[in-house]
Amino acid sequence: MFSVFVPTDSSLKKAVVDDLEAVPDHAVWVDLVNPTAAEDKAVERLLGIAIPTREDMQEIEISSRLYIENSARYMTATLMCHSDTDMPRTTAVTFILGDHRLVTVRYDQPKPFALVEAKLARTCTPAITGEMVLMELLDAVIDRCADILERCGMEIDQVSHDIFEPESERHGHAKQYSQILISIGRKGDLTSKVRESLVSIGRVVTFLSAVVEGVKWSKDMREQLKTMQRDVASLTDHASYLSSKITFVLDAMLGVVNLEQNNIIKLFSVMAVVLMPPTLIASIYGMNFKSMPELEWAHGYPFALVLMVIAAIVPYWIFKFKKWL
Repeated sequence: MFSVFVPTDSSLKKAVVDDLEAVPDHAVWVDLVNPTAAEDKAVERLLGIAIPTREDMQEIEISSRLYIENSARYMTATLMCHSDTDMPRTTAVTFILGDHRLVTVRYDQPKPFALVEAKLARTCTPAITGEMVLMELLDAVIDRCADILERCGMEIDQVSHDIFEPESERHGHAKQYSQILISIGRKGDLTSKVRESLVSIGRVVTFLSAVVEGVKWSKDMREQLKTMQRDVASLTDHASYLSSKITFVLDAMLGVVNLEQNNIIKLFSVMAVVLMPPTLIASIYGMNFKSMPELEWAHGYPFALVLMVIAAIVPYWIFKFKKWL
């Protein structure tokens, strides 16, 4: 399936095309979503450019992602998908720019595409070109990454508060350490995916900045490219900072869990030491030897009980005095 976008007086009109021959000559954006092999071949014949396959888009080497072929500029970037869910993922999207027409090839639904479609459907200049649509898409992708990082940063701060909250707030309820660890893992996975996306977008912007030197792009678009480069660089640094913070929070969480486990083991150790002398006394008087002097004593039973209580209290008091508890 693919859609074409044709400029009107004040907006960009979208049309889902079944017949390739019906594609208008003045269409500025052709959006291929989950195209079949037959659709790829048909678009290649119609537009005179090669459409990369899904396997080609998965290549990680730069020469396979950013190149020029038959005067068309091919740029493949990794974009975020489903970042608002518990299972975010990335998808490869190819931008093909040639003859002032933009062709996009994708196999998922990145949110920036829907946002740009809605924006251009409301208002745009009648003289819009494929280059302008590409700039809108890249700008929306960068803004989306910034929003994800901002939300991720706030959630990491909340997780940090849950770990380091005051003792008075922690008292009286069990902390869900497993849920906190799962949350930290998800934030780390999301941040790494956003950083991967930003790196690929940065390469696309750098590639565009290099190829526009011989192309008649407006001064505003050149300035916009420079702004994008600065934004991508700053967001990449922020993503690295968040990754470091997530690592710190994870280490702190594991440290807190170890302290809790050590406190539990210490409690059992103290209880074992406190109960050891009473157990020894009870064992001695439980042997029932005939020659034991206290066996016929009328006050032997309360005496043994008092002796066991004293033997339990003395070690506990020593531990408290030494501040081992």
